[in-house]
Amino acid sequence: MFDRIAGRYDLLNHLLSAGCDRRWRRLVVSLLPQGSSLSVLDLACGTGDQLIALAASGRVAQGVGLDLAEEMLAIGREKIRRIRLERTLTLLNGDAENLGFEQNAFDAVTIAFGIRNMTDVRRSLGEILRVLKPGGRALILEFSLPQRGFVRGPYLFYLRHILPRLGALVSGDSTAYRYLKETIETFPHGEVFCQIMRDVGFSDVSATPLTLGIVSIYRGDRQ
Repeated sequence: MFDRIAGRYDLLNHLLSAGCDRRWRRLVVSLLPQGSSLSVLDLACGTGDQLIALAASGRVAQGVGLDLAEEMLAIGREKIRRIRLERTLTLLNGDAENLGFEQNAFDAVTIAFGIRNMTDVRRSLGEILRVLKPGGRALILEFSLPQRGFVRGPYLFYLRHILPRLGALVSGDSTAYRYLKETIETFPHGEVFCQIMRDVGFSDVSATPLTLGIVSIYRGDRQ
């Protein structure tokens, strides 16, 4: 599905979020752990926007992006080539539920709008914890549902009626954006997701709602 929409994926991210996705990714970067030569892993990296934003901080010595959708990765690799970051950033085809990296490999692991697509969320979180160095940090940017009624009602209307139609019109794929709506509404968010992270073994877990609660950044550290 993601290979099918790869060519319009970035455009739709910016369009459907009214450009907020860029700011959300920068806020993820602002929560990186301390250090000036970090090794980072970005899961479900898609076309590489989050990984590139991490590198733009000037604090990343080596970054790896992982995704199953080869068409997305091809677009991301071309972006990285254009900005001449091939020596710093690498995109690989791989599964976030079965990471082929050694334990204690990364200072930070990020995942933007991808955790809800995992078949086994706890397994993915366990893999993130395993590859983090002691003191390392997971940063997860994901859609959530606003709690305030005056926001929740209009947002659900947009999510159910406007987003799928607009996504289908621009991408030419109606299935993908119906899937997006369904996963946003059913995925655990807020304190429920924080508790899942704690259960897996993360410490100092927190959730930061953004843009009236339509997305959240989840933070968890490895002791």
